[in-house]
Amino acid sequence: MEFIVLALVGVVGGLLGGMGMGGGTLLIPLLTLFCKVEQHTAQAVNLISFIPMAIVALIVHAKNKLIDKYKVLWIIIPGVASCIGGCFISKALSGDILSRLFGGFLILLSLFMFIGQLKKKN
Repeated sequence: MEFIVLALVGVVGGLLGGMGMGGGTLLIPLLTLFCKVEQHTAQAVNLISFIPMAIVALIVHAKNKLIDKYKVLWIIIPGVASCIGGCFISKALSGDILSRLFGGFLILLSLFMFIGQLKKKN
């Protein structure tokens, strides 16, 4: 049974990741809530599973000429640098605090998306 739940979590995360929506925003809560995985482990699983999904998505988007190589560098360089800092911060925090921070992030993300949709309709 656990295999089926994990496979379904992978399918949902992969679909969202392939569309560029960040499958981890759903993968981490699914792993912690339904699979009873500890927060640090869920984040590590998310990062590891992201690698092959990102490669496949990158190939598809590159073939469709949807990548602006110049702009990507301005995202990758600061992203990698801040990722290193984020790893050290994550390691220093407890799983409970990480869960709360991630939940807060998801709430803020939802609010920004909701407000953005409201502005589009006006």
